Amino acid sequence: MIHAKDSNGTFYSLNKTNNIPIVFVHGVGLNHTIWDPQINFFNNTTLVYDILGHGETPLNKEKISFDDFSEQLLNLINELKFEKINLIGFSIGSLIARNFATKHSDRLASLTLLCSIFKRSKEQQQIVNDRFELSKKSRTLSKQALKRWFTDEYLDKNPNTYQKISSVLDQNNMENFLKVYALFVKHKDDEEFKKINVKTLIMTGENDIGSTPEMSKNLSKEIANSKVKIINKGKHLCSIECSDDVNNAIRKHIENE
Repeated sequence: MIHAKDSNGTFYSLNKTNNIPIVFVHGVGLNHTIWDPQINFFNNTTLVYDILGHGETPLNKEKISFDDFSEQLLNLINELKFEKINLIGFSIGSLIARNFATKHSDRLASLTLLCSIFKRSKEQQQIVNDRFELSKKSRTLSKQALKRWFTDEYLDKNPNTYQKISSVLDQNNMENFLKVYALFVKHKDDEEFKKINVKTLIMTGENDIGSTPEMSKNLSKEIANSKVKIINKGKHLCSIECSDDVNNAIRKHIENE
């Protein structure tokens, strides 16, 4: 495994083999380490990295947009000389992946959108707005998020996961976090979905209250050549709690099974 930074300061971890790389994009407030269950599963070339303002990657702009995140990813895969990638985005990472796919679909062998929001209801939007305002006032990240991301049963049996994710949350630079979180909160689902012309898997947890199965099904109607997979008993971080199901679904999607 190679750990390095590209010329723009993006921190990444690369496990290189000889097939089309799988590139994973994490969620807001997290970092590349959430993908450990996937890195340990796939034999493909795998690339994980810290998005702007997260982990070991700086954020040097006052104003930021999803185009900046797409440019970050494009610069990274260009430096690594990846012609095509299998792109997987989780939560805000799926919004980055959606943006990237509308601009650079020719660079994709496949697209997987994991726990992706789409057209929040007024009630759902208000809940997210309230959380954002609370974060701005408290200048901290609430550990209550873990209760939304994992089942209670899983957290009881896996205290190490709770500690790991809590530690990642605590390491955030709040100024950077709030800039990026604002993009997630205010997202309008206004991508040009017709420009996504690559096979797409849209996947979420059965019990994910933030990016619901209904959202995934409705998003699938906007993206040609897409299919939906609902992870049984999964919540938001089903890529960790239900990693076997998520990994096998991704593998089948990539390999056209």
